This record gives sequence, structure tokens and C-alpha cells, in this order.
Amino acid sequence: MEGKQTIMRRSALAAVAAIGSVSLLLAGCSKADDNKDGGKPKAAGANAATKGVVNASDKKGGTVTYEMSDVPDSFDPGNTYYAYMYNLSRLWARPLMTFQPGPGTQGNTLVPDLAASKGVSSDGGKTWTYKLRAGLKFQDGTPITSKDVKYAVERSNFARDVLSLGPNYFQQYLDDPDHYKGPYKDKSAKGLSSIATPDDTTIVFHLNRAFQEFDYLVAAPQTAPVPQAKDDGVDYVKHIVSSGSYQFQSYEEGQKAVLVRNKNWDAKTDPLRKQLPDKIVINLKVNAETIDQDLQSGKATAELTGIGVGSSTQASLLNSADGKASTDNTFGGRLVYAALNTKVKPFDNVACRKAVEYAIDKVSVQTAMGGPVRGEIASTVVPPDITGYEKADQYASADSKGDVAKAKDQLKACGHTTINTNISARSDRQSEVDAATAIISSLKKVGINATLKQYPQGKYFTDYAGVPKFTEKQNIGIMMMQWGADWPSGYGFLQQILNSKAISQSGNTNLSQFANKDVDAKLAEAIANPDVAARNKLYAEIDKTTMDQAVIVPLTYFKVLLYRSPYATNVASSAAWSGQYDYLNIGTTKK
Repeated sequence: MEGKQTIMRRSALAAVAAIGSVSLLLAGCSKADDNKDGGKPKAAGANAATKGVVNASDKKGGTVTYEMSDVPDSFDPGNTYYAYMYNLSRLWARPLMTFQPGPGTQGNTLVPDLAASKGVSSDGGKTWTYKLRAGLKFQDGTPITSKDVKYAVERSNFARDVLSLGPNYFQQYLDDPDHYKGPYKDKSAKGLSSIATPDDTTIVFHLNRAFQEFDYLVAAPQTAPVPQAKDDGVDYVKHIVSSGSYQFQSYEEGQKAVLVRNKNWDAKTDPLRKQLPDKIVINLKVNAETIDQDLQSGKATAELTGIGVGSSTQASLLNSADGKASTDNTFGGRLVYAALNTKVKPFDNVACRKAVEYAIDKVSVQTAMGGPVRGEIASTVVPPDITGYEKADQYASADSKGDVAKAKDQLKACGHTTINTNISARSDRQSEVDAATAIISSLKKVGINATLKQYPQGKYFTDYAGVPKFTEKQNIGIMMMQWGADWPSGYGFLQQILNSKAISQSGNTNLSQFANKDVDAKLAEAIANPDVAARNKLYAEIDKTTMDQAVIVPLTYFKVLLYRSPYATNVASSAAWSGQYDYLNIGTTKK
């Protein structure tokens, strides 16, 4: 989840006016080609979608098709934590706030969605009040009320034994004196006392501490309304009730989802969405090479996960002037790293973890992941395009190729000459598997013998790497990971991977199980501080402490190489979505 750069704020009125304009914020947008001759439209140029909106258009019709090589964690807006699902889910699930469609850092601008305006804070940032827009309806025509938003937060954060995939920010920060057990166990009609709904259009959040970036928190799909009468836990994914511009026509688990226009969506209540295509198709478990071919032929509009084209396709595109003109290469606001499991021996010893830090040849990892076009070599937890970044390299080696001697010294310091462990990676992310293989080769040179364990992306956090008991039982001491900020700040990047309170028994994203009182305290201090500069200083200090403790091995600052379909309209690579194309208003010129 992902957000970058300096926090950018505009007034709601200015944002709405800008979004509603045909120019889509940019005077230099390229206009969609009607393609009347049936030929392939000319590409707009390399990196065009990182600088402007390519093929800006209000033209309706056609089918937009997304493809991915595995399956998402869930289509349920309250039970997902992948950036691409946060991005895509806005088509059927409107959160209180969201990010403005636009290229690059323009996409980081936060704007009201289901809410009529940004939150009004009081009590020093401990109380936040939102008013809903008038005239909101679910797909069946029933009114959307503040109680539906409250219920959505309750089910997604206080029923972790049922819905465990999303972040638990609300559970951590809402004032919960009664120790609410969640909607599936609580039999009272009152629900969580720290969320008040004084009327159908007002919702008030009472926090247990000041949270200066709460507007970003309610931009998560966990605030998208869910009618309690229609909810049946994990099975809700089979019949999601839409609050957005599209609704599910069909859903075949693990295979395909088809969306069609929501007839009860009203453009008067929504200045963001255009509702352009007649149909949106999401094809799952498509071979990665096939996806690249489908993109170039026009059969697919976009690769859903935003990880970019494969290595062979990358080479052919970059070696062709026409091919390169259809690509967008940008930082994704993400860090590719290896998490060292502090609960798996001998990595409970910091010296053993430092041995791994020194041993890894990061150039070999960078090469395995596609070279500099796919990422710059990393040495910090916070990437350069996130506020709070300070340049540092605590485990520097010649040309970033590792230091065998220092690695062996650290092994000796922790009482070992050899270590046998396992390393996990997502099986459908070939670049991640290749990176893990390169790490195995580096580690072997210093006496650390690691065996690769591959698990599917869709269950990586629910069943495998994100389940502490599983990793401990399977001796998984190293876990491949890629992370982006949940919103555009150092806190949005660091909290879910370093805070001890983020550790959970399923869906865990603090893979190292890092529990450090100093880090926890500084995260809490930062989010309560209204001074942005002071917050950034604390984020840099947290980064240093994390590297001192060697719980994360930064590998690369992720970059993505996306293929931009010439048939797609309103294409913009957004920093808010880790460089992915913003999916909210993508249309098509293809008949």
C-alpha cells in the first residue's frame, strides 16, 4: 500500500473542479484516438503516463480487461491489503476519502469520496467527524447511511478471526474501552462505542490518541459501506453489494470476475468516477507471458498487479523505439527486501542477522529482478521517494556486492560457522523467485545454506509467510517481501512492517516479528505530532534503529516498467498506487 513524497493538500472545491474538467488536470494531456481505421493507435511516448494523462477521454463503451497471473487476496473491500486491490476496488466500493486521479505525485492528493468533505478534527486530533454526500445509494437502490460505514469498519478490524487480510489500524487506534468483540460475536445493536452515528449522514470516530493523518486512514476500502443484513463474513465476497459505479455481474472464484454498470450509481453524488466501459473483466491465473502478449495485441487493457512486464518482454520493448514509446518506467514507492525472522533460530541473534546483511550481493539481486530499470540498489528501509528518507548504508560493501569476510565475522560472533534455513518467495512472481535464488547463492559463500520455499501470492500472508506459527514450524528464517506505503508519509510506510502491534497470527505484515519499544514509541510520537519536519526526523531515526537491529535487508528501491495499451483511455501512472495506472476511469477505444 503505497504513498509517497510530501503530503499534498488542496481544498475540496478545487480538487472537485479539477477532477471534473475534461483536461483531467493537465493542459498537455494526449487526446484519445477514435481509431476509425481499425489500426493500432500510435504510442504517446516513453513515460508519457508519468507526466500526464494519456488519451484523455469521456467516451463510453467497450470492455476493459485486466489480467493477473494468480488470484488477489480478496475482492472484499474489507478483507484485502494489496495496493492493486485498493486501486481496483474503488470501482465497486467507495471509501470516505480517496486519491485524486492524476499522474505521478499529483495522484497523491487526497480528496473526499463517499464523504462530502475532509474530516473535521477536534480534541487535539483524537476525534474526527465526517458528513456523507447526499443521495448515496447501494446497487439495489437502498440509501447508504453512516451506519453502513460504521459496520464496514467493525467487520474489517474487529473480526480478525474471520477477516484477517487487511490492516488493523482502526483496531489499534479507535478508543475501545469495552473491548468490542466484533459484529459476528457482539449481539447488541449498539456495536463499537468509539464510532458514533448521530444521524444517517454523520459518522464520528473517537481515537485513543491523536492521529494527525486520519484522513489517509479512512481512504482505505475498509470504510466502504457494507449493509449488515447482506454480510455473511468470508462469503460476502460472493455477493458484494456495490456502492461504486460498477457492480459484479459474476464472480468465479480463482478464475474470473465480471463487472457491469451500477444503474443506481448517480454521477451527481460522485465527481470522481466517469463510468466509461460497458463491462470490466478481470481474468485470473493467466500465464505471465500470455499477459504480456495480450497487452501488446490489445486483448488485455492492463496487467492488474502493476508489477510490469516480464524480463523477455522488457528486453524486446526497450530495444524497439516503438515498444519503448509504449512503456512507463517509474519509482513505485516500494522497497524490495528480505525480512529476517527474529523468532526463528539462530536469527533471534542480531549478529546472525548481520551476517545476512553483509553476505548478500545486491547487484546479483538487482540483475535477477530485471536490472536498473526495475529498481535501484537499496540501503535503507524508507525509499527515496517517501518522506523521512535519509541516505545511509550501515552494511556497505564494495560495489554493493557483499562482504564475505565481515559476514563470516558476524557468524562467528553469533556462535556459528554454518546455518541451515529456508527462504520464502511468491511462486507467481518470477522476479521474486529469481531474487531469492540470487540470495541463496550469496549466502552459500559464507556458510548460510538456504532452501527456497515457494507459495502462491494469494495466500502468501494468510497461510504461509504471514503466519508466524507456520514460519517458525517450517524454519523459514528469511522471507522475500515488497512493501509500499499505505499513504504518503513515513508513518504510512513504516507502521505496518515495524510496529509490534501490527504483528498478527494471520495476514501478518511485520514478517520479522520485530518488537522494539523505541521504534513503537517513536511511531506513536510521530503520528501525534502536527509538525511534519519533526515527524520526518523521527522516521529517519526509526530507519536507523531498524538497520542497527538488522531485521530487514533492503534489496532494491522498486521501479516498475509498465506496458501502456494504446487502446486505453485516461491512463495515468499514479504515485498513490505505487506507480500503477489509476484504474478508476480507464476506458477503451477498442470496439
